Amino acid sequence: MNLQKIKFENKEGQTLVGRLEFPADRHPHNFALFAHCFTCTKNLSAVKNISKALTSNGFAVLRFDFTGLGESDGDFADTNFSGNVNDLIAAADYLKEDYQAPSLLIGHSLGGAAVIFAAGEIESVKAVATVGAPSNPKHVQHLFKSGLEEIKANGEAVVNLSGRDFKIKKQFVDDLETKSLPDTAKALRKPLLIMHSPQDDMVGIKNAEEIYMAAHHPKSFVSLDGADHLLFDRKDSTYVGEVISGWAKRYLPIKKKVEEGLRTKHQVAASLDAQDGFTTQMKVGNHYIIADEPESFGGNDFGPSPYELISAGLSACTVMTIQMYAKRKDWPVDNVEVHTSYSKTHAEDCQNCEDDNAKIDTFHREIKFSGDLNATQKARLLEIADRCPVHRTLHDETQVITSMVD
Repeated sequence: MNLQKIKFENKEGQTLVGRLEFPADRHPHNFALFAHCFTCTKNLSAVKNISKALTSNGFAVLRFDFTGLGESDGDFADTNFSGNVNDLIAAADYLKEDYQAPSLLIGHSLGGAAVIFAAGEIESVKAVATVGAPSNPKHVQHLFKSGLEEIKANGEAVVNLSGRDFKIKKQFVDDLETKSLPDTAKALRKPLLIMHSPQDDMVGIKNAEEIYMAAHHPKSFVSLDGADHLLFDRKDSTYVGEVISGWAKRYLPIKKKVEEGLRTKHQVAASLDAQDGFTTQMKVGNHYIIADEPESFGGNDFGPSPYELISAGLSACTVMTIQMYAKRKDWPVDNVEVHTSYSKTHAEDCQNCEDDNAKIDTFHREIKFSGDLNATQKARLLEIADRCPVHRTLHDETQVITSMVD
């Protein structure tokens, strides 16, 4: 399986629960550790989407619930920010002992502040990325400001956060007062990526500026224009994961794979776990991609559908064949575009067109040439398009021989 449920103990001996997700070939080049936002869990949609984007780029990602949240043991009322940092260190120790020490830390919101503090305590970490992080941990006090006076007067108060009641104790507030993120960021001296939305109305963009100004180079900032704080739009969270993947590879050691990925003797392999719906990890030749179905069909639309992949093969083969022929003839084809779509339509001149069984698989292909070509040359190139190998395969009688392997 590419997704494993894991358990480990924190500093207090409490059991924390997480999910460790691997890339399709089960051979990650680096391990990443993810810290979720304040009162959130590892199962927040943004956390899962960011992790999925990272695994599709070869990372393994551990996302877990902080003490007292989600599936993890403990009472949230007895936790504090320092405890979150210690939980991250415990998670890193678990990875180091059972898999591979994490080289990348990623934190969302208050989790972003936590990873900056934790990074200095985890020697294996080579890069840190934050998303919507506050420049000071005590920023979260505004979330329970209605109960702040009661907390200071009585030592605790029940506050409502995102529709749920949480007991906040004075020790949580006192702990936040002792943490200086700018000083910690200044002392970090590790590559830092800061991602923040200018429209974030929960943690303002000013926070990103303060972290950036405090940190030393190499440091980077990416604006998440239009995104909300919790990245509810899947496109925003997927984008975050893709950007982090590309940025981190500049600073992390990535060994060339020598294994055969899914250990297939074939040209293509696909792997799909039960809980992933239609989101399928694939090894295509020496390349790793994701196949999926559109949201309208119940998928996540993380990748092309199976029929889109077939259409892609036809389109790619067509342009390659045309350009190869044009070069051999020394014809000026500056560019050729092929636009293909698939559907089931009625066969031309069929006698039973009202019968659904009379529908056949149809690929609609449109070709556009750029170059100083005459009508005769264009007509000939259209004929050549029908001779591309994939086109011929689709037209010829084919067979699929299926067998079961252990």
